[in-house]
Parts: sequence; structure tokens; C-alpha cells
Amino acid sequence: MSTTTYTVHGMTCGHCVSSVKEEVGEVAGVTNVEVDLPIGLLTIKSDAPVDPAEITAAVEEAGYEMAGPS
Repeated sequence: MSTTTYTVHGMTCGHCVSSVKEEVGEVAGVTNVEVDLPIGLLTIKSDAPVDPAEITAAVEEAGYEMAGPS
């Protein structure tokens, strides 16, 4: 199991969290997505390491900006 944490900018509400969780959860290999709204942390659990570019693309598809791994 692999756990990776990223910082996401632009999330301001529960809907933002839902959008990010939905998009990132569709990335192949991702088994769990957690978002800490107040500090903008996105934590991803997966069976194997996931390409950060795929996570970035999913976050951008949801309408937010990835700051990078934390």
C-alpha cells in the first residue's frame, strides 16, 4: 500500500472536497481519497505508486490547482 499527500489550492467548501474526491477516486489504482479542507491536503492511498501527473490532471479536472507533493 502506498500513501501520498499533496497540497491543493482553491478549495473552499464541502462541494470542492466532493469534486476533488470524485475525480481523484477515478484514477486507476487509487483505493482511498481523503481531503483536509482547512489546510488543503489531499491524501491518496493506492495499491502501488500512482503517477503524480494523473493526480494533477484529476485535481485540475475538478477545477483546482495542485501545489505539489507535501
